[in-house]
Amino acid sequence: MIAIYKKELKSYFTSMMGYVFVAFVLVVVGIYFASYNLNAYPLIGYTLYNVTFLFLILVPILTMRSIAEEQRNKTDQLLYTSPVSLISIVIGKFLALISVFGIPVLVICFYPQILKQYGTVNMSMSYLAILGFFLLGCTYIAIGMFVSSITESQIIAAVISFVVLMASYQMEGIASFFSDTAITSLLAFSILFLLVCIGYGLAARNVAMPVVLFVLAEAVLFVFYLINPIRFEGAFAMMLKKLNLASASYNMIQSGILDFTSIVFYLSIIGFFLFLTVQSIKKKRWN
Repeated sequence: MIAIYKKELKSYFTSMMGYVFVAFVLVVVGIYFASYNLNAYPLIGYTLYNVTFLFLILVPILTMRSIAEEQRNKTDQLLYTSPVSLISIVIGKFLALISVFGIPVLVICFYPQILKQYGTVNMSMSYLAILGFFLLGCTYIAIGMFVSSITESQIIAAVISFVVLMASYQMEGIASFFSDTAITSLLAFSILFLLVCIGYGLAARNVAMPVVLFVLAEAVLFVFYLINPIRFEGAFAMMLKKLNLASASYNMIQSGILDFTSIVFYLSIIGFFLFLTVQSIKKKRWN
């Protein structure tokens, strides 16, 4: 794993990718820092929360080559037949990516010290905000890695990652299009299960299993609806709002509050997408 980590980290800085990413983050955060913090607000979290849109652009560009490039150049065959486990390969690549992301975050850690020279600054709130910013970035990176693992084209990987992250960023707006009635949630969940089963069937190239899963899921959903339809009121819209990853970090980044729920949430999402990345690579390896 360490060898994979060193190789990946070196590749980002032998090309311009790593330097451009670090420079762009620091320039944009620096502009917001000078505009907001040095002029009016002593809370670094206010700046960081307003620059989370950077992840929508930079993370797809940073992660698009992580696995897709290996598949396009056919070097993945050499990598996957090495004595290193797939889990170690994925974790090594992920650690290299968050190391690149960690460089500007490390520089941002000095910003509260700069603010302290001009007045009183709550250091614990400031560093909790930076932690929330870092966890949100790591979560987006894990999603970008998974997308990179399902295609050989870096451009396609970047576009899909951008669409997925943008959808997550705008999820509260999307949720507002759904009414809060129970029947709307029932129909929406049914369509969602159908799409998931179709996707699983296409990925597994199997028809019988997705059909069985869909029938069982619909039966369970309908039974729960008959037992307590009130629970379905606004349930789908609420679920969509939970998919807004940036909003989950609001308490930590904007308010500087230690929110263990958000930390566990982000770590779970990271672990889930790393697991999906391993499974995606494993499927291609056996094929």
